[in-house]
Amino acid sequence: MHPYVHDPEHIKGVRTVATIEFTKGVIVVLAGLGLFSVRHRDIWGVAESFLEFFHANPYHHYVGVFIDLVSKISDVRLWKIAVMASVYTILRFVEAYGLWYALPWAEWLAFASGTIYIPFEAADLVRRPTWFRLLVLVVNLAIVLYMLYLRLDAREKRRAALVRRTAETG
Repeated sequence: MHPYVHDPEHIKGVRTVATIEFTKGVIVVLAGLGLFSVRHRDIWGVAESFLEFFHANPYHHYVGVFIDLVSKISDVRLWKIAVMASVYTILRFVEAYGLWYALPWAEWLAFASGTIYIPFEAADLVRRPTWFRLLVLVVNLAIVLYMLYLRLDAREKRRAALVRRTAETG
Protein backbone atom coordinates (compact mmCIF):
# COMPACT_ATOMS: atom_id res chain seq x y z
CA MET A 1 0.00 0.00 0.00
CA HIS A 2 1.21 3.50 -0.78
CA PRO A 3 2.40 5.15 2.47
CA TYR A 4 0.82 8.50 1.59
CA VAL A 5 -2.71 7.40 0.68
CA HIS A 6 -4.16 9.05 3.78
CA ASP A 7 -1.78 12.03 3.90
CA PRO A 8 -3.69 15.16 2.79
CA GLU A 9 -0.47 17.14 2.33
CA HIS A 10 0.94 14.50 0.00
CA ILE A 11 -2.29 14.38 -2.01
CA LYS A 12 -2.38 18.18 -2.22
CA GLY A 13 1.26 18.32 -3.36
CA VAL A 14 1.07 15.65 -6.05
CA ARG A 15 -2.26 16.99 -7.33
CA THR A 16 -0.67 20.42 -7.69
CA VAL A 17 2.11 18.88 -9.77
CA ALA A 18 -0.49 16.83 -11.70
CA THR A 19 -2.33 20.04 -12.54
CA ILE A 20 0.90 21.65 -13.79
CA GLU A 21 1.71 18.61 -15.96
CA PHE A 22 -1.85 18.44 -17.31
CA THR A 23 -1.73 22.16 -18.15
CA LYS A 24 1.53 21.67 -20.06
CA GLY A 25 -0.12 18.92 -22.09
CA VAL A 26 -3.17 21.08 -22.84
CA ILE A 27 -0.96 23.98 -23.97
CA VAL A 28 0.88 21.69 -26.41
CA VAL A 29 -2.43 20.30 -27.72
CA LEU A 30 -3.80 23.81 -28.28
CA ALA A 31 -0.59 24.97 -29.96
CA GLY A 32 -0.64 21.88 -32.18
CA LEU A 33 -4.25 22.44 -33.16
CA GLY A 34 -3.45 26.05 -33.98
CA LEU A 35 -0.50 25.00 -36.10
CA PHE A 36 -2.50 22.35 -37.96
CA SER A 37 -5.36 24.77 -38.58
CA VAL A 38 -3.05 26.87 -40.79
CA ARG A 39 -1.26 24.06 -42.63
CA HIS A 40 -3.11 24.50 -45.95
CA ARG A 41 -3.39 28.26 -45.78
CA ASP A 42 -1.13 31.04 -46.86
CA ILE A 43 1.24 30.70 -43.90
CA TRP A 44 2.73 34.15 -44.48
CA GLY A 45 -0.71 35.74 -44.47
CA VAL A 46 -1.57 34.04 -41.19
CA ALA A 47 1.79 35.06 -39.70
CA GLU A 48 1.31 38.67 -40.77
CA SER A 49 -2.22 38.76 -39.32
CA PHE A 50 -0.90 37.30 -36.07
CA LEU A 51 1.87 39.90 -35.83
CA GLU A 52 -0.52 42.76 -36.69
CA PHE A 53 -3.05 41.57 -34.11
CA PHE A 54 -0.40 41.71 -31.38
CA HIS A 55 1.14 44.95 -32.72
CA ALA A 56 4.49 43.17 -32.81
CA ASN A 57 7.62 45.11 -33.68
CA PRO A 58 9.09 43.36 -36.75
CA TYR A 59 12.61 44.16 -35.51
CA HIS A 60 12.14 42.51 -32.10
CA HIS A 61 14.23 39.34 -31.52
CA TYR A 62 11.25 37.05 -30.84
CA VAL A 63 9.41 38.29 -33.92
CA GLY A 64 12.49 37.36 -35.94
CA VAL A 65 12.49 33.90 -34.37
CA PHE A 66 8.78 33.55 -35.19
CA ILE A 67 9.33 34.61 -38.81
CA ASP A 68 12.25 32.20 -39.12
CA LEU A 69 10.08 29.34 -37.83
CA VAL A 70 7.27 30.23 -40.22
CA SER A 71 9.67 30.24 -43.17
CA LYS A 72 10.80 26.67 -42.35
CA ILE A 73 7.35 25.11 -42.04
CA SER A 74 6.55 22.32 -44.48
CA ASP A 75 4.07 19.43 -44.34
CA VAL A 76 6.84 16.96 -43.46
CA ARG A 77 8.12 19.25 -40.73
CA LEU A 78 4.56 19.72 -39.43
CA TRP A 79 4.09 15.96 -39.17
CA LYS A 80 7.39 15.56 -37.31
CA ILE A 81 6.35 18.30 -34.90
CA ALA A 82 2.94 16.64 -34.52
CA VAL A 83 4.47 13.27 -33.64
CA MET A 84 6.83 14.81 -31.07
CA ALA A 85 4.02 16.93 -29.61
CA SER A 86 1.78 13.85 -29.39
CA VAL A 87 4.41 11.84 -27.52
CA TYR A 88 5.04 14.78 -25.18
CA THR A 89 1.32 15.31 -24.57
CA ILE A 90 0.61 11.64 -23.93
CA LEU A 91 3.51 11.53 -21.46
CA ARG A 92 2.19 14.64 -19.66
CA PHE A 93 -1.38 13.29 -19.48
CA VAL A 94 -0.27 9.84 -18.25
CA GLU A 95 1.98 11.48 -15.67
CA ALA A 96 -0.82 13.82 -14.54
CA TYR A 97 -3.24 10.89 -14.19
CA GLY A 98 -0.78 8.88 -12.11
CA LEU A 99 0.09 11.86 -9.92
CA TRP A 100 -3.57 12.73 -9.38
CA TYR A 101 -4.01 9.27 -7.85
CA ALA A 102 -0.65 9.48 -5.99
CA LEU A 103 0.80 6.45 -7.76
CA PRO A 104 4.49 5.81 -7.05
CA TRP A 105 5.39 5.13 -10.70
CA ALA A 106 4.04 8.57 -11.63
CA GLU A 107 6.20 10.21 -8.97
CA TRP A 108 9.25 8.47 -10.42
CA LEU A 109 8.16 9.49 -13.93
CA ALA A 110 7.76 13.13 -12.82
CA PHE A 111 11.20 13.00 -11.22
CA ALA A 112 12.85 11.48 -14.32
CA SER A 113 11.09 13.61 -16.93
CA GLY A 114 11.70 16.79 -14.95
CA THR A 115 15.37 15.93 -14.41
CA ILE A 116 15.92 15.54 -18.16
CA TYR A 117 14.95 19.19 -18.78
CA ILE A 118 17.07 20.82 -16.05
CA PRO A 119 20.38 21.04 -17.99
CA PHE A 120 18.59 22.48 -21.04
CA GLU A 121 16.64 24.99 -18.96
CA ALA A 122 19.79 26.03 -17.09
CA ALA A 123 21.76 26.47 -20.32
CA ASP A 124 18.90 28.46 -21.83
CA LEU A 125 18.79 30.68 -18.74
CA VAL A 126 22.55 31.31 -18.93
CA ARG A 127 22.37 32.12 -22.67
CA ARG A 128 19.32 34.39 -22.45
CA PRO A 129 18.46 35.21 -18.84
CA THR A 130 14.88 36.31 -18.23
CA TRP A 131 12.61 36.12 -15.21
CA PHE A 132 10.37 33.66 -17.06
CA ARG A 133 13.26 31.27 -17.78
CA LEU A 134 14.36 31.53 -14.16
CA LEU A 135 10.81 30.77 -13.00
CA VAL A 136 10.58 27.73 -15.30
CA LEU A 137 13.89 26.38 -13.96
CA VAL A 138 12.98 27.01 -10.31
CA VAL A 139 9.53 25.40 -10.66
CA ASN A 140 11.02 22.39 -12.44
CA LEU A 141 13.75 22.02 -9.81
CA ALA A 142 11.13 22.26 -7.04
CA ILE A 143 9.03 19.54 -8.66
CA VAL A 144 12.04 17.25 -9.21
CA LEU A 145 13.27 17.69 -5.63
CA TYR A 146 9.75 17.23 -4.22
CA MET A 147 9.26 14.00 -6.18
CA LEU A 148 12.65 12.72 -5.03
CA TYR A 149 11.79 13.61 -1.43
CA LEU A 150 8.45 11.74 -1.69
CA ARG A 151 10.03 8.60 -3.11
CA LEU A 152 12.91 8.54 -0.59
CA ASP A 153 10.51 9.25 2.29
CA ALA A 154 8.21 6.42 1.12
CA ARG A 155 11.18 4.04 1.04
CA GLU A 156 12.15 5.08 4.57
CA LYS A 157 8.57 4.58 5.82
CA ARG A 158 8.44 1.12 4.23
CA ARG A 159 11.75 0.26 5.87
CA ALA A 160 10.53 1.47 9.28
CA ALA A 161 7.28 -0.52 8.90
CA LEU A 162 9.29 -3.64 8.05
CA VAL A 163 11.48 -3.15 11.13
CA ARG A 164 8.34 -2.74 13.31
CA ARG A 165 6.74 -5.91 11.88
CA THR A 166 9.97 -7.85 12.36
CA ALA A 167 10.21 -6.64 15.99
CA GLU A 168 6.55 -7.59 16.66
CA THR A 169 6.88 -11.09 15.22
CA GLY A 170 10.46 -11.74 16.27
